[in-house]
Amino acid sequence: MHVAYGKVEAVRSVSLEVASNEIVTIIGANGAGKTTLLNAIMGILPLKGLAAFAGQDMAPLDIEDRVAAGLSLVPEHRELFGTMNVEDNLAARRLPDSQRQRPAKSFERVYTLFPRLKERRKQLAGTLSGGEQQMLAMGRALMGAPKLLMLDEPSLGLAPIIVADIFRTIGELRAAGVSVLLVEQNAQAALKIADRAYVMELGQFILNGSARDIATNAAGRRQLSRLPARRRERGLGRPP
Repeated sequence: MHVAYGKVEAVRSVSLEVASNEIVTIIGANGAGKTTLLNAIMGILPLKGLAAFAGQDMAPLDIEDRVAAGLSLVPEHRELFGTMNVEDNLAARRLPDSQRQRPAKSFERVYTLFPRLKERRKQLAGTLSGGEQQMLAMGRALMGAPKLLMLDEPSLGLAPIIVADIFRTIGELRAAGVSVLLVEQNAQAALKIADRAYVMELGQFILNGSARDIATNAAGRRQLSRLPARRRERGLGRPP
């Protein structure tokens, strides 16, 4: 796969796969091309090369069709409707045809995974904490019962205790049959729950293998030592 912004090639000749019921993480520094790659897989950016999901070529499909096929992306900055309450944010997620007659089941699934959202279902999204907003962003993506959930920096700006909750939930999703493609700078947390990992630098994968090997072997440790510490950003918790 290749992704370019005009003449600038941001992602160059990368190849990856995510198996059923698997968590795969892409780790790397800011600007490595991780978000660009997810956006291209989702259809937000044009992608050159082959991208197939469950045996289906994604090239002719627009974003809505990719969602219907079972892909879902939780973007880095969540993109919630801040002036709408939690329940309305969840309801705004378009359900696939198979679930439109049973929306209550989708709500039940989300509230089971994130009990705090059920407690705050009538609260405006813009007044939630950063961790609660991340839960809501993930819950909204799960309303459509995706087969592959792509998460872009879910730990960004969150306190360690909330990060632990988020990553525990990601592990529960795998147990429930959802495959996950996780983009993270928090390499240690990502590698603890992932089955396999890719290390990305300057638009290319420079290392890949089992998460355990990446975390423990000499080459993996050298690459991980070059990554920045987990960043925090001010201003998070206020969705557009």
